[in-house]
Amino acid sequence: MDAQLQSGVMLVGEALVDEFAEQPVAGGAPLNVARSLAALGLPALLVSRLGLQQRQLPGTGASGADAGARLVLASMRRFALSEQGLQFDAHHATGRVSVVEEGGSHAFLIHPQAAWDHLDELPAQALLHSQAPAVLYFGSLAQRAPASRLTIQGLLRTAKARGCLRYLDLNLREGQVSLDVIAESLAEADWLKLNDAELAQLQRCFGTGTLDPLQPAAQLQRPVAALLRRFGVQRLILTRGAAGYACFGADGTLLAEGPGRQDLTLVDTVGAGDAFSAMALAAHLRQLPLAQALNLANGYAAALCGQRGPVPESDPFFQPWREALGHAGAIAA
Repeated sequence: MDAQLQSGVMLVGEALVDEFAEQPVAGGAPLNVARSLAALGLPALLVSRLGLQQRQLPGTGASGADAGARLVLASMRRFALSEQGLQFDAHHATGRVSVVEEGGSHAFLIHPQAAWDHLDELPAQALLHSQAPAVLYFGSLAQRAPASRLTIQGLLRTAKARGCLRYLDLNLREGQVSLDVIAESLAEADWLKLNDAELAQLQRCFGTGTLDPLQPAAQLQRPVAALLRRFGVQRLILTRGAAGYACFGADGTLLAEGPGRQDLTLVDTVGAGDAFSAMALAAHLRQLPLAQALNLANGYAAALCGQRGPVPESDPFFQPWREALGHAGAIAA
């Protein structure tokens, strides 16, 4: 897999444990997207940082992993993901998120001082140079602490210089990052993926007032154009729940849109946005037309909402989606 990552996606950020009431599961947006990409047959390399057991020394790697790290590693191995991008931390534990379910929605308590807050830039930069990915995926949460923020911003500058597509799945979490971090991230993104609530928040912070992100997509073109021009973003992919999705070009032009899925069987929505990003990126790398790519992403995210947790463990779930992507076309470099 590593030898052909130049055709795939490098994902940098948080790998953690989502603590549900019934059991803990491996999670974090970059890990969720990486697992879906791998299950869909696309090369993916996760760059993250996990904790070591107490009294373990740096360099002991996976053999000294703490309980949370072992859970993450087991899931990565289930999806045959490379561990080459993992770092191990002797002073900070693997990240944890306590998930509180309330009437079909979720509240998240993201615990501070996690291993992924302390990403080391040098090994990450070395991988970016050696692997030459087509896409660098990043978000905002992993930039809440100075060390990882500097690492990710450095990777983004390198990616830009190398012509690597920088895909920002903003994934705003209340109280985790400042407006400065959000603005820096937007300024380093080529493609931006938001949900409706995030678009409304960005409009309040950086636009000219409030807007209804669920109004007809054509009516969003002007405020979207102003937002994208301000930060130099080339494309915005907007998910809007039951209202469907829309995609806008750099000048705000509506490039594609589609309705929400009415046949949705809802178990939970954890990881739905990550699933949308994974399929959208997979279809892009398979060189599918934009409208087809986003329709697949919408269907895949809806199907995942009928499963428990951020990524299904059952291989038969992925088979029809691999077939829908097709295997005839070469992956774009």
